[in-house]
Amino acid sequence: MTESSAVVPLRERSEVGGRRRELAAATVGSVVESFDWNVYAVLAPYFAADLFGHGKHGVGGVLGAYVTFAVGFVARPVGSYLIGRLSDTRGRRSALSLGMAVIAVASLGIAAVPGQRSIGVWAAVLAVVARVVQGLAFGGEAPSVAAYVTETAPPRHRFAFSSVSYGGVILGSLLSFGVLTLLIHTIGKSGLENGGWRWGFVVAALLGLAAVWVRRWAPESAEFHRARQRAAPTRPPFLRMLREHRWAAFTVFLNTLGGTVGYYFALVYLPQYAAAYHVIDKESAASFMTVVLGVVLVTMLLTGAAADRFGLLPVARIGFGLPIPLVGVLLAGLRGGWLPFQVVAVVLGMLVATVLGTLNVFTGLLFPTEVRAVGLGVVNAATIAAFGGTFPLLAEWLGDRHWLGVIPWYVTVCTIGPALGLITAMKVPSFAASVRGAAPVASRSPAST
Repeated sequence: MTESSAVVPLRERSEVGGRRRELAAATVGSVVESFDWNVYAVLAPYFAADLFGHGKHGVGGVLGAYVTFAVGFVARPVGSYLIGRLSDTRGRRSALSLGMAVIAVASLGIAAVPGQRSIGVWAAVLAVVARVVQGLAFGGEAPSVAAYVTETAPPRHRFAFSSVSYGGVILGSLLSFGVLTLLIHTIGKSGLENGGWRWGFVVAALLGLAAVWVRRWAPESAEFHRARQRAAPTRPPFLRMLREHRWAAFTVFLNTLGGTVGYYFALVYLPQYAAAYHVIDKESAASFMTVVLGVVLVTMLLTGAAADRFGLLPVARIGFGLPIPLVGVLLAGLRGGWLPFQVVAVVLGMLVATVLGTLNVFTGLLFPTEVRAVGLGVVNAATIAAFGGTFPLLAEWLGDRHWLGVIPWYVTVCTIGPALGLITAMKVPSFAASVRGAAPVASRSPAST
């Protein structure tokens, strides 16, 4: 009895230790993806005039920069399909390496684009092209990471691996603000506007190349190898694949809806929302968000560990259910002045973290290996583009019409999504068997059963 009880922990430690390369490969990509995506947004006010010119009252360039930012969202679903197909046919490692290499090269391309004074409108054209290319790569990166983590994480620690890999998104966001702060303190605002902004994209490119190097040493998913060794599975056309896995696709939509709207509201737009009600100035609120991101990261790690310890279903029922009544209460307290901004921001961030912490593996388990990256990726990217990328624009439109009171209702309705997703996920037999502790059958598909 003593021997067996000692062997299990030793095996678990060995299993976790042997999977560190896979976890590092997944997490470093999430960091770079998030950093590259966000560094464009935080540097946009400084390079807008250089690449997009001076519009009327000096705002035209900034608008052009943010329109280009939005274009990247449109490209994401296409990239999810293209790189997802590569991931499902050639392997996760190939897709992960290709996607990261493209992101790095595109970042370097933005850093090297000459200004409008040198090449005129072609500066804006080249910036848009680079951003579209990045959007394609971003679209394939996230689902490939989710598929890779789902297939390589140790069964007893898969949600801890999920939280760490998705935690890279938060680290990338923190890093992008850190680089901006460093540049401001070293070269100042005028230095940034006079070309210093390019260093932010150089850092992005170097991080991407470092991620490619890390991924060179990551082994291919053993589950993917087993899927290829079976009789060649049929990969149906995309629409037919969605029909065959409609409950899986609908669950991804619901979970992504709640996660992306919660993320963009609680971690991006909240300072603007609070400032609109004059409860705190925008600059003070924005500076506090670094603290919130740190709390979010810790909460994600704890959520993943709890899901491994107590099971996904009880942890998810609590974590996915709490936002539904709490969002409205927290925002009412913020508007009424009886809850300080700092408390509201931290609690909202923790509520979002409970969804994000398990998201990679939760959604990855819904699809069989042969179509996992494409099925998960396209639905995820399209939902983010439609609801996440448009949220700040929608919120600003509502604010201009003095309808800010609609936002708490909109966010609350969207947060119902993950709770409903728990119900629809259980209609996927492989997912239900996996989270209930039965033998995993997530790699089976209709063609192989």
